Amino acid sequence: MTRVSRNFSDTVEKEALPAVSADVIFASSRFPNYKIGANNHIVNVKGDPKVLSTKEIVARETALLLEQQNRLSVRDLANKFEKGLAAAAKLSEEARLREAASLEKHVLLKKLRDALESLKGRVAGRNKDDVEEAIAMVEALAVQLTQREGELIQEKTEVKKLATFLKQASEDAKKLVDEERAFARAEIENARAAVQRVEEALQEKEQMSRASGKQDLEELMKEVQEARRIKMLHQPSKVMDMEHELRALRVQLAEKSKHSLLLQKELARSKRVKENLSHLYELDGAEVLGSYLQIKPCSDIAPELSKCAIQWYRISSEGGKKELISGARKSVYAPEPFDVGRILQVEIIYDGQLIMLTTTGAIDPAAGLGNYVEALVRKHDVEFNVVVTQMNGVDQPSESIHVLHVGKMRMKLCKGKATIAKEYYSGLMQLCGVRGGGNAAAQALFWQAKKEFSVVLAFESERDRNAAIMLARRFAFDCNIMLAGPDDRASLGT
Repeated sequence: MTRVSRNFSDTVEKEALPAVSADVIFASSRFPNYKIGANNHIVNVKGDPKVLSTKEIVARETALLLEQQNRLSVRDLANKFEKGLAAAAKLSEEARLREAASLEKHVLLKKLRDALESLKGRVAGRNKDDVEEAIAMVEALAVQLTQREGELIQEKTEVKKLATFLKQASEDAKKLVDEERAFARAEIENARAAVQRVEEALQEKEQMSRASGKQDLEELMKEVQEARRIKMLHQPSKVMDMEHELRALRVQLAEKSKHSLLLQKELARSKRVKENLSHLYELDGAEVLGSYLQIKPCSDIAPELSKCAIQWYRISSEGGKKELISGARKSVYAPEPFDVGRILQVEIIYDGQLIMLTTTGAIDPAAGLGNYVEALVRKHDVEFNVVVTQMNGVDQPSESIHVLHVGKMRMKLCKGKATIAKEYYSGLMQLCGVRGGGNAAAQALFWQAKKEFSVVLAFESERDRNAAIMLARRFAFDCNIMLAGPDDRASLGT
């Protein structure tokens, strides 16, 4: 704390503080080391042989500024002056009360003397002497009271002088506090601005060093990659040889797969020839979920398919029993998720002659469908845009858009805000792909919500149709319900 002597003047001459320019350039990268001496003069200190880091310099300067702020504060001195002023005011109040009490005493003494004077004229003898003695005592008390009043007046005058002095001193102290505080704040703000400029310069320098280092690293990496490329061009490594071999093997494997598929088809044809069956029909279409298989005549003598009895079957890939697909009696059949991993077979009967056509292998799953369904399972309710093509076996001419909701507990069909059907999963509900229906069979499904209500729905794509079937069966299975098509539960053992 700054000590203020009694001969301290009322006004303090402030030294002019030059403004610091914003584009100042520091001669050194370190914060200047200085101390504040007498009369607030800055004293330079000789350089420390030990070079400190930037963080240590900033921390030390911050501590010095805080110490300087505490040293320049005279708040305690102002508090003492204010306490003295309060005490002087209290003394003045006590003197006023004493003056009032003294005036009352004068009045009482005057009344007592008048009473004794009146009593003196009424008595005689010894009593008269006693009254005169009492009057003398009252007059002595009056003299003492007058002397005391003089002393009180003198004390009052001194107290007033002291109060005036303390008030002036308090005002001077407040003025000094304001001036010192303004000076300290200005000095602190200048120091903070200098520190901020130093920090900004350091950050800019650090960013420039990082950018240059990153650029040098990128150029070095490019040079290394170019050197590796040149080395690999002139001296191929074992890894490149293995990569070339793998590519060649993949190409050979793809060719072998195509050749194997052709051989399987030729083998099937040769078997039919050995069994004395004419090659009248063949299955056309990709054997993958999301496509459709179609019976096509491959001979001019093949009878029309409309005059033949057709029935599709599914056979497990391990050579299990043949399962009839109920309702699949058309020349076109679109595999559904139940057919994945199984072989499909169709029987064509004409004039008692049986012709069987079989897929070359099991039906393959659609690419990416599993991940798509797993993403939809996380939702509580999934919506699909559909068109109702049939309702209760009757074709619907309108092609307005409906919304099929597949939820965790139920399925719902809506048109706008109106609900057409809403049913919880149960043993009476049926859901499967449309078994027939031409080229659009791969995008349609059959849904029987209850015994008296069934619809055929056409989806926007094959993926949405298969995803809706798989999602509904997944949610129904969580409710201990096996959701399948007509007569499919018996073949599945439910």
